[in-house]
Amino acid sequence: MSLPEAASGIRQAPQPIAAPLTRAAIFVVVTVNAGFENHRTIRSFCADLAALVRAVEFRDLEASLTCVLGFGSDAWDRLFGSPRPLKLHPFKELRAGERHAVSTPGDLLFHIRAKRMDLCFELATQIMARLGAAVSPVDEVQGFRYFDDRDLLGFVDGTENPRGEEAVDAVLIGEEDSPFAGGSYVIVQKYLHDLDGWNALSAEAQERIIGRTKLSDIELDDSIKPTSAHSALNTIVQDGKEVKILRDNMPFGRPSHGEFGTYFVGYSRSPGTIEQMLENMFIGRPPGNYDRILDFSRAVTGSLFFVPTKTFLEGVTEDQPTDAAPSAPSAEEPSKPNLSKHHGSLGIGSLKGDIPNE
Repeated sequence: MSLPEAASGIRQAPQPIAAPLTRAAIFVVVTVNAGFENHRTIRSFCADLAALVRAVEFRDLEASLTCVLGFGSDAWDRLFGSPRPLKLHPFKELRAGERHAVSTPGDLLFHIRAKRMDLCFELATQIMARLGAAVSPVDEVQGFRYFDDRDLLGFVDGTENPRGEEAVDAVLIGEEDSPFAGGSYVIVQKYLHDLDGWNALSAEAQERIIGRTKLSDIELDDSIKPTSAHSALNTIVQDGKEVKILRDNMPFGRPSHGEFGTYFVGYSRSPGTIEQMLENMFIGRPPGNYDRILDFSRAVTGSLFFVPTKTFLEGVTEDQPTDAAPSAPSAEEPSKPNLSKHHGSLGIGSLKGDIPNE
């Protein structure tokens, strides 16, 4: 595969978005604190990230440690200014009845993957130590592979992921936004599941909701699969061709707190593909024909990030661009969630607790 070429004519090395799926992952979302020095710290960190990953990776070269760094819309303007990625914008909130795709704060996303959780943990620790007071934590999730790549609902997750060149074509921006060729977009959401309610359903009822058989992971025939099935609503067709995204969802949980969930992470060359999937799920296709999985799962976070190329990150300097948006005065900053009792979970506990942002 040849590397994408930006409008500048420089070959762009992508971040490891399409790296093989791993058994462990940590997702860290932070906001960037106001102030020139904090922005300077973030910009300096961009060029240092690759070396930091190599230092931790060297402890076990077979463990496939990687880190993908994404930037939210507001953070991009404050850190880099113009030009900006063509389709970068804040996460689009959706609401229909009791179903709510919330939009939550997020300036930076770190998606850390490896075959070993200890390497993910060490890299996350080193990253946060390097960023220090320049950022404030919003959410952190430690994900794991569950048996044979199943989610906590008991179904295999990610079966339809594209592979090889098809994956690269699905996630990497091309000539449609040439200054940012080789970059990508990622949407993340944290879902909590009502497992008691879900497990009260028969396997056949669960299969009709998901659209696949539970044991063998075979897609149901269209003649018996409801149009509201999860797999049906997440199939996007344009000009007669299915548009794919790359998922790297991970189960997570705290059984003693009654917290069981799925961390959704979807990469695409355009955020519009995933946004259409979410609209189909929450609003319905047609409206009202929504994803019944949402009767048992609720989204408690939602953010959109742009993932620039590795080449872009390595070229960032400490100097603030002259056209970067100024920092808002600290008095105008939204209050940060209190994470002291919730270990970076946005104050999110079991499904019996209050739903934030609603």
